[in-house]
Amino acid sequence: VFELNVCLSVVKLRLLAGLSRCSRLTLMRAHSTTAPLHQGVPGSVWKLGRLNHIAIAVPDMEKATALYRDVLGATVSDKVPLPEHGVYTVFVELGNTKLELLHPLGEKSPIAGFLQKNKSGGMHHICIEVDDINAAIVDLKAKNIRTLSAEPRIGAHGKPVMFLHPKDCDGVLVELEEA
Repeated sequence: VFELNVCLSVVKLRLLAGLSRCSRLTLMRAHSTTAPLHQGVPGSVWKLGRLNHIAIAVPDMEKATALYRDVLGATVSDKVPLPEHGVYTVFVELGNTKLELLHPLGEKSPIAGFLQKNKSGGMHHICIEVDDINAAIVDLKAKNIRTLSAEPRIGAHGKPVMFLHPKDCDGVLVELEEA
């Protein structure tokens, strides 16, 4: 199978060589495939799932909520305090995913520090579902991916979550949530 795939790849490359760059890109896009929804590292006991939400730190929760609800017409949740995380949250339903609006709760809120550096607010983190958070954490730590806490905590959806260090994730704060 491997040899057949290599041979087919060589044939495709030879065919593409005679085409313009634009034609090659169009043809390659037409024949590309996407990965299945649940994907994992071969031999791994956990799998990566769907994008659960994108979190946005906002300096004014009422103004941000009104933007998504009144101007853009989205369905938004009530404002919910999460003292164990130092934030207020509002979820904006988008159909295929959600936005999580974050506002500081208390002086030690991590969002307060973020907003001091980013006065207008901005994207804070992405949240991706995993089927087994404990297995994911063990595996990622073995691959030298740092976590921001020793153990998972219960997140805004009442499920275990773990944040991965942005320096180990190409500058992005990644939250894993058990599906």
